[in-house]
Amino acid sequence: MLFTKHIALLRGINAGKERRVDMKKLKTIFDSIGCVNVSTYINSGNVIFKSKDNQKDILKKIEDRLKKEFDFEIPFLIKTEKEMKKIADAIPREWENNSSQRSDVAYLFPEIDTKKTIDELPVKKEFIDIRYVKGAIYWNINRENYHKSHLNKIISHKLYQFMTVRNVNTARYLAEHKH
Repeated sequence: MLFTKHIALLRGINAGKERRVDMKKLKTIFDSIGCVNVSTYINSGNVIFKSKDNQKDILKKIEDRLKKEFDFEIPFLIKTEKEMKKIADAIPREWENNSSQRSDVAYLFPEIDTKKTIDELPVKKEFIDIRYVKGAIYWNINRENYHKSHLNKIISHKLYQFMTVRNVNTARYLAEHKH
């Protein structure tokens, strides 16, 4: 059986003082369930690894281990290298994260993985270019229009719990990272 590359995207860790997860410990957890070539990228819960298991089996093994290791729930997604690449390739090349513009990718949990999700978000579309591709919503905004766009209101929206957001640089890195 072949090893295939996957990326785990953990949601809601290391954002403040609560819900701290050490990346070395995370790597050890993935190693312990039979994953190989495990590496983490930045402190926001991105784990790149290879496994012989399918996504469903990996999901179950990681879920069980995270429940044993931490006293809080950690929602997460498992994406294949192909899925991550398809999402990153959908993002226009000129979209960047810099002093004049902000571009992010919200990876969607299966519960809300539909184009209709965009219409439910409390953003003002005249100030933000927001698009859907299977598995994600991604957006670009001129920083001067950030507050007008109401992008900051997504955090308090009921659908926010079913997404995990990365900036465009991280999304591209995770899709292109050679293991």
